[in-house]
Amino acid sequence: MVQSSSTSTTRGGDFGRAADELADKATNLADKASDQIERSVRNVADQSRVATENIQVVAENFKTAVDKSVKDQPLTTLAVAAVVGFVVGALWKA
Repeated sequence: MVQSSSTSTTRGGDFGRAADELADKATNLADKASDQIERSVRNVADQSRVATENIQVVAENFKTAVDKSVKDQPLTTLAVAAVVGFVVGALWKA
């Protein structure tokens, strides 16, 4: 019976070590996943910032083109705006 007791203690110790190792592995995996998520969020934020800057450049170029068009050809610009408005309205209802 003493042997049985020491054997179960040894096995219990093995299980305890195995549980500790599993806990360490789980902690390491959680840390790695956290790092990957953090990197992904940073990448998305960087890409969003770049996209926003590019959209601002395009908007400024579009504004400049519209201003020039209004000054150079006001009636043509008005006609194009009316056609675009009609098409958008037709698509909106569909």
